[in-house]
Amino acid sequence: MNFAHLSSSSTRGSSVLSAVVLVIGLLLPGFPARGQDAPQGPIAPPPERHVTRITSAEPEAPPSLPEAEIIKRFTDKEENYLQARASYTYRRTVRIQEFGPDGQPSGEFVVVTQPARDADGKYFEKVVERPHSSLQHLFLRTEDIEGLQRVPAFPVTAGQLAKYSLKYLGKEQVDEIDCYIFQARPKAVDRTKAYFDGIVWIDAKYLEVVKTYGKWVTDQGDMHSVAQLPFSLFETYRENVDGKFWFPNYSRSDDTLNQKGVEIPVRIVIKWTDFKPLPAAPATAVIPAAPTATPAKP
Repeated sequence: MNFAHLSSSSTRGSSVLSAVVLVIGLLLPGFPARGQDAPQGPIAPPPERHVTRITSAEPEAPPSLPEAEIIKRFTDKEENYLQARASYTYRRTVRIQEFGPDGQPSGEFVVVTQPARDADGKYFEKVVERPHSSLQHLFLRTEDIEGLQRVPAFPVTAGQLAKYSLKYLGKEQVDEIDCYIFQARPKAVDRTKAYFDGIVWIDAKYLEVVKTYGKWVTDQGDMHSVAQLPFSLFETYRENVDGKFWFPNYSRSDDTLNQKGVEIPVRIVIKWTDFKPLPAAPATAVIPAAPTATPAKP
């Protein structure tokens, strides 16, 4: 699913949404134009992603909240989700595909990982299924995709809000959910941290992020999270976990690799599944200190 498709599927405000698409195209260098958002050739897209909303006891947001209040509400939730995800484990499947002249996959690289910590408490992605590759033009190793760990799961949180400029662009439906659309751009960039530059779709009722589309940038330019590959713009959807958290569960990017003058359409799809709370750390038994011997009186 791409932004152009979403715009064409909306039944209301078509003229406004056309303007929104134009604005996004101007504000996001490299944002794909209509009809150019996928590699050339009849590549069949993956199954459509659907956002399924569950019943919530939380009162619905008023229909005309001030923009500042919308931003505060959804960034506060993003901060909460960022902290909550650290207490969950999951399986992450990364699939990178090459496509032939007929538009069909000609090879792929697949690796499955899950979060873990080393003896020093440092976070890393542990490989849980042996990677396999049938790529025809590329040789990839697990370490070549380590850059994905630097991509923030929650682009704009309350803690990072001061570093962004947010601009309201309008409303649109995503899988029958009315959404506010905001453009997020970093006020400044640096070398050690990547910042999101793109579009955020916010559920108009519950003020939660349901989708993002954009790239991550540093002072060196667009961040390419996979070595050797051109992927920079990612479309990401969310999943409800335990009825209270909305975590990213599907992300996709399409691009074209130029190798020795040959244009090779490539795609990356990342899926997060099997979200489970981390088990509680076992209680450490307290061993009483040995009593200090009292010296005998002479």
